[in-house]
Amino acid sequence: IQAPMAGSTNSELVGAVSNAGGLGSHGCARMTATELIDTAKDTRAITDKPFNLNFFAHAEPANTPEEDANVLSLLAGSYLDRGIGELPENHKTMYDPFDEKILAALLEIRPGVVSFHFGLPTSDMLGALRDAGCIILCSATTVAEAKLLADSGVDAVIAQGWEAGGHRGTFHTSFEDFGIGTMALVPQIVDTIDIPVIAAGGIADARGIAAAFKLGASGVQLGSAFLSCPEASISDAHRSAIRNARDDDTRLTRAFSGRPARARNNPYMEKMTEHRTRFPDFPMMYKFSRPLMESSAANNDNEFSFLLYGQATALNCELPAFELLEKLAQEAQDLLSP
Repeated sequence: IQAPMAGSTNSELVGAVSNAGGLGSHGCARMTATELIDTAKDTRAITDKPFNLNFFAHAEPANTPEEDANVLSLLAGSYLDRGIGELPENHKTMYDPFDEKILAALLEIRPGVVSFHFGLPTSDMLGALRDAGCIILCSATTVAEAKLLADSGVDAVIAQGWEAGGHRGTFHTSFEDFGIGTMALVPQIVDTIDIPVIAAGGIADARGIAAAFKLGASGVQLGSAFLSCPEASISDAHRSAIRNARDDDTRLTRAFSGRPARARNNPYMEKMTEHRTRFPDFPMMYKFSRPLMESSAANNDNEFSFLLYGQATALNCELPAFELLEKLAQEAQDLLSP
């Protein structure tokens, strides 16, 4: 499975992966219902194979004026240095919760697979998707979360290890969780639930794929590995960072979105880690971080950039998506063959 990565996937990448025999995945959390329908049409023009549409199932944010004021005081100096004026009073975030409009679009599209991050939507919504023939996946970062998902009737659980790039799928445990790695998490979930487990996090080559299957996984999900493909919709700065990635150049931070996400380390992340203030809930923290992110992009610097990738990205190879998937599958098969 090519992991859904909101803002980095497109129909060319997803279609190529599905055509190669994998499961291409769109990160749809930023899309409107109309954009979702158009994306599905574009993808079906490239492939007649199944693909996955992924969504965030976060709750509505519940911020206090005190939390906003605390963050503003922390960032006041950075805003001044960057020439950023007052923030808009009615800020529109990029990520709305999964709602009836998106559900209606999905029932029209009827994709082969629908997946969720940050938990699940309501049972009625899940029932409607099942009735439409959709396979349902969701991420878990602990055994307890995996059990909850299995009890909710999902078809498979994505076991997301600490090493993974992007947002942690945590929904039942504290954001200050214990950081269970993929190698420890996968076999414990496999031993606990009776549905397929998909390993994710820190898997970038055939060795990681083979190891995941030996741990009992029924599938693997790779994200950062596909960011090196020419089809990926990432900036030049992001591509350069991935090309020069190291094992120790990322960290988890809540300083951009309000939820823990693994990204390339930078001065802003280090500064915010020093403060134990409570950040506004996802996605409202973007109200405060986005002007700084945009400033970094405009000035081509890394001080406030939010470049998401995982701990094994240094293992990436630059190939078109179809060729990459074929290479990974063949090499993993060779390793697993007696």
